[in-house]
Amino acid sequence: MPTTRLPALNTLVAGGALLAGLALLAFPASAQQAALVGVLGSKALLVIDGNAPRTLGAGDSASGVKVVSVGSESAVIEADGARQTLRLGDTPVFVSGSRAGTRQKLVLRADSRGHFVNSGLINGKVIQYMIDTGATTVALSKSDAQRIGLQFEQGQPVMLATGNGNVQGWRIMIESIRVGDIELRNVESVVIPQPMPYVLLGNSFLNAFQMSRSSNEMVLERR
Repeated sequence: MPTTRLPALNTLVAGGALLAGLALLAFPASAQQAALVGVLGSKALLVIDGNAPRTLGAGDSASGVKVVSVGSESAVIEADGARQTLRLGDTPVFVSGSRAGTRQKLVLRADSRGHFVNSGLINGKVIQYMIDTGATTVALSKSDAQRIGLQFEQGQPVMLATGNGNVQGWRIMIESIRVGDIELRNVESVVIPQPMPYVLLGNSFLNAFQMSRSSNEMVLERR
């Protein structure tokens, strides 16, 4: 049975709660960003370009962003003639200021321990992830896989080498992983039985990017 390398699980479990003070910037400097941070009845609470939240209902506009409709956990907006769906818990999305030929880019800032942690989506479900250049593949816990609805037990059984010894997991293909405004499809991943505070984004995800790091900042640019 093939073996996949992962980092020591005991070092991950120590980081239980999502660390505060982290930022993810997924757009060029000239781009406009929007994020849904709340839903108040029939109105959406939007943050546009990092400014103070604005409460907008269907038909309302602010800073060139128009709200088309508001759902219980999402809002459809329109900017520059294009519509996008914002979801609660998602990272800010690029809504206008596009330039032809501009490559998609993520800029991640490290926490006080040097880890790059933020939120993203797997198959449309919110997850907390950590960048891990030492992991062969994307890895997530059995409990996260169950919450997302992945049919991991139908995947290929595989032995996983961790810092705590070998464990049996499952190799699967995840249909969609989205961070910021970038979505990768059909990403090789493994599910492990032990709990983990984060989904590890290993090299099966990171190989789609040109990576560079300076001090506490990591830049991932789509190849």
